[in-house]
Amino acid sequence: MSAAASSGALLQPKSVKAPFSSLGKSSSLSPSLNVATVASVSRRSARASRCASTRKSVVVERKSFLGSKLRGSAGSERLHFWQSDGPGREPKLRVVVRSALSGVPEKPLGLYDPSFDKDSCGVGFVAELSRDSSRKTVNDALEMLVRMTHRGACGCETNTGDGAGILVALPHDFYKEVAKDIGFELPPPGEYAVGMFFLPTSDNRKEESKNVFNKVAESLGHTVLGWRPVPTDNSGLGNSALQTEPVIEQVFLTATPRSKADFEKQMYILRRVSMVAIRAALNLQYGGVRDFYICSLSSRTVVYKGQLKPEQLKGYYYADLGNERFTSYMALVHSRFSTNTFPSWDRAQPMRVLGHNGEINTLRGNVNWMKAREGLIKCKELGLSKNEMKKLLPIVDASSSDSGAFDGVLELLIRAGRSLPEAVMMMIPEAWQNDKNMDPQRRALYEYFSALMEPWDGPALISFTDGHYLGATLDRNGLRPGRFYVTRSGRVIMASEVGVVDIPPEDVLRKGRLNPGMMLLVDFEKHIVVDDEALKQQYSLARPYGEWLKRQKIELSDIVDSVQESERVAPAISGVVPASDDDTSMQNMGSHGLLAPLKAFGYTVEALEMLMLPMAKDATEALGSMGNDAPLAVMSNREKLTFEYFKQMFAQVTNPPIDPIREKIVTSMECMIGPEGDLTETTEEQCHRLSLKGPLLSIEQMEALKKMNFRGWRSKVLDITYSKEQGRKGLEETLDRICAEAHEAIKEGYTVLVLSDRAFSSKRVAASSLLAVGAVHQYLVKKLERTQVGLIVESAEPREVHHFCTLVGFGADAICPYLAVEAIWRLQVDGKIPPKSTGKFHTKDELVKKYFKASNYGMMKVLAKMGISTLASYKGAQIFEGLGLSSEVIDKCFAGTPSRVEGATFEMLARDSLHLHELAFPSRVLPPGSAEAVALPNPGDYHWRKGGEIHLNDPLAISKLQEAARGNSVAAYKEYSKRVQELNKACNLRGLLKFKEADVKVSLDEVEPASEIVKRFCTGAMSYGSISLEAHTTLAQAMNKIGGKSNTGEGGEQPSRMEPLPDGSMNPKRSAIKQVASGRFGVSSYYLTNADELQIKMAQMMLCLQSTPGCIASLSDSFGIWVPSLVKEVSFLATRS
Repeated sequence: MSAAASSGALLQPKSVKAPFSSLGKSSSLSPSLNVATVASVSRRSARASRCASTRKSVVVERKSFLGSKLRGSAGSERLHFWQSDGPGREPKLRVVVRSALSGVPEKPLGLYDPSFDKDSCGVGFVAELSRDSSRKTVNDALEMLVRMTHRGACGCETNTGDGAGILVALPHDFYKEVAKDIGFELPPPGEYAVGMFFLPTSDNRKEESKNVFNKVAESLGHTVLGWRPVPTDNSGLGNSALQTEPVIEQVFLTATPRSKADFEKQMYILRRVSMVAIRAALNLQYGGVRDFYICSLSSRTVVYKGQLKPEQLKGYYYADLGNERFTSYMALVHSRFSTNTFPSWDRAQPMRVLGHNGEINTLRGNVNWMKAREGLIKCKELGLSKNEMKKLLPIVDASSSDSGAFDGVLELLIRAGRSLPEAVMMMIPEAWQNDKNMDPQRRALYEYFSALMEPWDGPALISFTDGHYLGATLDRNGLRPGRFYVTRSGRVIMASEVGVVDIPPEDVLRKGRLNPGMMLLVDFEKHIVVDDEALKQQYSLARPYGEWLKRQKIELSDIVDSVQESERVAPAISGVVPASDDDTSMQNMGSHGLLAPLKAFGYTVEALEMLMLPMAKDATEALGSMGNDAPLAVMSNREKLTFEYFKQMFAQVTNPPIDPIREKIVTSMECMIGPEGDLTETTEEQCHRLSLKGPLLSIEQMEALKKMNFRGWRSKVLDITYSKEQGRKGLEETLDRICAEAHEAIKEGYTVLVLSDRAFSSKRVAASSLLAVGAVHQYLVKKLERTQVGLIVESAEPREVHHFCTLVGFGADAICPYLAVEAIWRLQVDGKIPPKSTGKFHTKDELVKKYFKASNYGMMKVLAKMGISTLASYKGAQIFEGLGLSSEVIDKCFAGTPSRVEGATFEMLARDSLHLHELAFPSRVLPPGSAEAVALPNPGDYHWRKGGEIHLNDPLAISKLQEAARGNSVAAYKEYSKRVQELNKACNLRGLLKFKEADVKVSLDEVEPASEIVKRFCTGAMSYGSISLEAHTTLAQAMNKIGGKSNTGEGGEQPSRMEPLPDGSMNPKRSAIKQVASGRFGVSSYYLTNADELQIKMAQMMLCLQSTPGCIASLSDSFGIWVPSLVKEVSFLATRS
């Protein structure tokens, strides 16, 4: 299907073959012209230029990819395609480089974006408390890996895995002998390090990589003892793994006497510095083939991994692992399941210090914050100068997965002087905020950590080691399984499931499962398993965290009290009609007096009365049905706020949402804001930050923050309005101005920046608060200054939960919705909010408290839908997708946010703002008493109104549907169908799609008959309560008649419809697909036994994953229900295992 050409709509992708020959090994970036295709260049260019506004265009032509060859020449892994940057622009030839370690492009291409790579896996370890190396440890770990094969995955090639690996302590005796064979002697253990390298397949690039590494090592004072080709056997690998298989070699080297840092820190510095040098030498930073990777470089551990299946790793690929002399006292294994990404050699695990099963939901925010912190990191433990430290940056490689990003930050923390358990506790803290039974000292420890870093939130089982410690921990929700055994013979075994290592029952000393936030830790120096409680008590007592917090932490109430009450009064809002003595109806004291500012910021009658009124009156969000039949913001003819161009993302596949009601103990809206310290240090001053109970601020609190001068904290107000005379250019110019002003304010020592639109007036237009926050946040992140300042929004624009979520999600620390607060108060004057039982009005504080409570709870529900527990993790995480914003807007204000199509530019967004401003402050005099003069707009965003917003379910369409149903009229149904198609084109992207006819018709002999095709049809999951019993039954009968499948929805099904007919045949009213909702409505054993397919719904979305009967036992274990073997397929939304 392709998009229909339409003004302002999507573009029509075309298959355009580039008229160039492939770029060979020696080719430059200048393509050689293929004469045979010259004649068609202009014709194809013209066709490509008609592609409308999708910026991720068109067609990819594969050039010089590896065919049947085992290896290919590096530098030839290129994708050629034509791409148009926008409507009416000349298409250009693009060259996208795919990694030589993976079969996919490194950069976004079409709808593929490697930044979304996530995986879910099997992980485990075997450890000897005695620290005595043995072959049994390695054998048991490899057997564990093979027994968890089902937790990994393979592609359509059964002999190509998603990835498998093992991390072991250096097998000194084995390496000592192989080193002799090569021609050099190894020093004693601890005096040399081993690096495991994935090298380019090209001899020239391989030697260049090794030479650069040798030079860097020597420049740092290390002695390279020698290189060793690692013996491998690729005879059983699938074609995909063979095509991207690297050359694998090991390097042996000694420590440097120049550095005071210990050996592991020296290796960290060497690896980071050498990677920068090798990237430059191999052109990796300028689009070169990424065919170089360091799996590990350590004096304690080594990693063997690859794009393999567990049995390939164990059986034959690495000859080392099968050698009886290859021994270890511990082994950590990992089997990868690429949830929504592609397998590759370098992304196989274990990483350098961890193995990860799970997903980091807040990855984008975590990475952004780490980028911003780079400006403060000194890392004194490494003994580097400021310029030398810069060579180790960035901390998180842009090409790494969520596991790789986590590994990079964890490694930094331990090389900076923190112990491994402490670093893990900092990155994945327990749910401490609402646990009243937690020891106060432990609570203080976690609160101190919260001042240093936001949690890396998401379902995760992390297994980690640095050779000294080996352990595992679960996320605060416990959403990944982890089972462990401690034996009498001194072994510790942990894995994603039991039964992966054979243990005699009489040898079991202790067994159990990891609980949420629990840490299992083996200390090889002390030869003990450290108790979780004792471990955390040890760290909580290591420093006086509680005393530090008492002295340094700033409470908002302290700032409010520090400012005189007279100075906490806000200035009048521009455009407000003052109340007069002769206003006996109190009209101007009500919302009528706020007409101008309300209009200027896009408020409507529905926004006030349907959304905000219930929040102020009942402290809860308004109830409403799901779904939205109004046009997307980019397709609407009305003015839209920038918030409306974003859609919230939600947890899916292996990533479950959480329940904010039942799991309230793990959630928190508290957040530390303001300047941070050096993440690598532990000092009292690190917690000198402002603690907020929630992201919303009252007007009094906002005024206090603007005028504070408290314990070194000062704020600077940045005006985000611009002169009306600047026109459409004013918006982007304003964003540039406030970014520059933010940079200057930080240089002047201000600790809080307030983005305020209070200066709006009849002559000044307010810029979108979301654009302002996004622009400043992204600008300061790039400048490495974001962590040096708090960012607060004082705006009349935000008033809904979605508005608050987008502001916080794109970087705001706190929000003061001052116009919303004033509007709520005036709704009471209008009589919309009933007075108290005493007849007195509610105070403004009481109404605001209810409004904030409803808003905070609404935000918590949004966080929970994505599986995120804390606001600190959600802040800046950008858990949204843009829909209908141009690349110039995304790149400047929302960098990293997915946006599949082009759309509104800055000028278009400014046009909407100017139009709203004109409604509020009209250039012409409005007739007295006219609707424009005395009332808010009511365009019908939620309810259909004549002349208002378009709705898919408009009266004409519904009337034709009713006529067709009641009169069995085919003509009426055709009119209904035609009307819906017209409305669909005006509301949804899918309405712009049309079938593309093939150039060559397919013979009817090659096409299945209609009777076979319809067997693949399924109905939507609609309960009989939603569409009536009659409709529900009719759908089931119809689908059974044609051989398709009907879906019960989440309301169950009448038992009589499942009873067989007297002759034993299936009841034609029986639904083939049975749905199990989170509340298990209507679910019984009889209901489940009468299903061909089960759908288990854990969030309001539908995703069918076909599963084998083998997973039924785990489903029944997880959900506490008996699932019979009769069920053929299981469709589910998300699992907790």
